[in-house]
Amino acid sequence: MQLFVDSANIAEIRHAAELGIITGVTTNPSLLAKEDPTQPVEKIIATIYDIVGGHLSVEVVSTDTDGMIREAEEILSWLPEATIKIPMIPTGLAAVRELSRREIPTNVTLVFSPTQALAAANAGATYVSIFLGRLDDVGHDGIGVLRQVMEIWDVQGIESEIIAASVRHPMHIVEAARAGAHIATVPYKVLMQSLKHPLTDAGLEAFLRDAAKRRQQTLSV
Repeated sequence: MQLFVDSANIAEIRHAAELGIITGVTTNPSLLAKEDPTQPVEKIIATIYDIVGGHLSVEVVSTDTDGMIREAEEILSWLPEATIKIPMIPTGLAAVRELSRREIPTNVTLVFSPTQALAAANAGATYVSIFLGRLDDVGHDGIGVLRQVMEIWDVQGIESEIIAASVRHPMHIVEAARAGAHIATVPYKVLMQSLKHPLTDAGLEAFLRDAAKRRQQTLSV
């Protein structure tokens, strides 16, 4: 399962890329709104792509089909490699169908059910993002929905890739991988949490302590 970082923060993305564990980035209007307002969105997006390369999802904010397509064209004018992120609404599906016809990659976002996922795939989505944490927030089983989607994908042989999104904690990453998700897009904080374990810290501390003791013994001989 590939890992993307869900962020628009340049420092976070640069650090995650330096670790060598991510193959892409997903952004959305809320993430971009948190960043330096003096920087044009296109500059932030271009900088992110320069750092990571690979996958970069950029979301439209229009809710009508023609508006989404116009925004997609604008995004592609300053980043031809972008994947266009489209909301899971009927007008969005129509936009996905047209962009798919043009061989422009799309990521259908805000998907919460298997029927929505199927609709997105049939419209031609390259990626379908299942929102785990937001499902959990309203008392549904986010991982359970993801498992249902992956079972349908396996039975039907659907080619659209499934992204586990709205990841809230490291166990979401584990369970998404067990369910067979192709990708998990993970907030930077959760990504860093997933790399730590107290036994790793304790083990390293013991190794360093013993190595220092050994050096001291050698010097005293």
